[in-house]
Amino acid sequence: MGKVREVREKLYKYVAPNYAPPMFVERMGSGEWVYGIMEGKDGNDSWQSMLDLHTNYSALSLGHRNPEIEALLEKRRREKRIVLYSRGAGMSEELADLGEKVSHLSGMEMILPKNVGMEGFDLALKAARRWGYEVKGIGDNRAEIIVCKENFHGRSLAATMASSDPQTRENFGPFGSERAFRKIPFGDLEELKKVVNNHTAAFIVEPIQAEAGVIVPPDGYIREVGRICKENNVLFILDEVQTGLGRTGKMFAWQHEGEDARPDGMILGKALGGGMNKESLFVASKEVLELLTEGTEGSTFGGDPEGCAVAVKTLDIISEPSFLKRVEALGEEFLEKLREIESDAIKAVRGRGLLIAIEITQGYDVRHIWEELFREGILAIKRKNAIGFSPALNINEHNLLVYGVKKIKKVFEKLPPPPA
Repeated sequence: MGKVREVREKLYKYVAPNYAPPMFVERMGSGEWVYGIMEGKDGNDSWQSMLDLHTNYSALSLGHRNPEIEALLEKRRREKRIVLYSRGAGMSEELADLGEKVSHLSGMEMILPKNVGMEGFDLALKAARRWGYEVKGIGDNRAEIIVCKENFHGRSLAATMASSDPQTRENFGPFGSERAFRKIPFGDLEELKKVVNNHTAAFIVEPIQAEAGVIVPPDGYIREVGRICKENNVLFILDEVQTGLGRTGKMFAWQHEGEDARPDGMILGKALGGGMNKESLFVASKEVLELLTEGTEGSTFGGDPEGCAVAVKTLDIISEPSFLKRVEALGEEFLEKLREIESDAIKAVRGRGLLIAIEITQGYDVRHIWEELFREGILAIKRKNAIGFSPALNINEHNLLVYGVKKIKKVFEKLPPPPA
């Protein structure tokens, strides 16, 4: 038995099958490359190098084993710096530095750290509801949150309640009052105006719906959402877990629409860990976050000193104006080259910065296309009715625009017509 099949059998015996990965065992990673063992169609194993245009849904935005992050971690280990310590047992200089850094970059006042983006969403819900009751004056247990259909805010029970996807919700109920979440179409300002009311605490929305197939809203949507929320005394919260931290060519995706689009709160995660750690944040005003006093919210690992140090270094790298300009320009060129590919399987190509997707024509098998890309040495994201690309923001230009595009083009141009 080959190594790939051995690992697969062990995984399916001992680990819940909530993912269905291809026949590949990852072994090494460096920059935009992943190396490992692949099982071929003949059943034999072979060593394979893969161009990573997946990056764990943007968590590896600086690539695998980024040398600046590794140097920071090595220095901390030589100095025997604290890795993990309770926020209740001592004050963290690294957390204070992270709060200051994020405040300066975002124009918001405070942070509350967690571990992953899903926890950030749950925290944003709690903070918005408490603000609704204690500041806005919503009646007891009547606070409502508006979200968009086809959203993705994680897979916690709260995120599942907020979802409109039947597969995500099936057999995980009961979900309590359906009025807890009002669900409206993404990009629809008129519908938002209709459902907002005196019980609305917050509208939580993604600037771009990544999991739904990288759906970009109409120009001006985010700015107008902010105006509607302000007029109705509703918190405007953006889930920037996938879109934030340089992914779209701006530090935060809302910045494409100018300062008037600034939200009241943001959820950050994924890229914040520099590909070497887990870190997420809810960022908001003092008016919102000072309501979460001792005993109302906490986390064993959230805000750990080492994770905060990595996050600060990550932000230092990404926030350089030249870095962000390169991401925006590279994304535009990548998008243009993908649109030049001629294939009946391609319905549309869309995105912003280096968050891009090819929407697949109905009748074609998305998973089959994803697996064919894999066999050509391209790690892509299998999204809903689309193939997604989220390469490292510092990816080598030739590797993306020449090598990567050539491989993607080869797969799409050789696809046979779908079955009648």
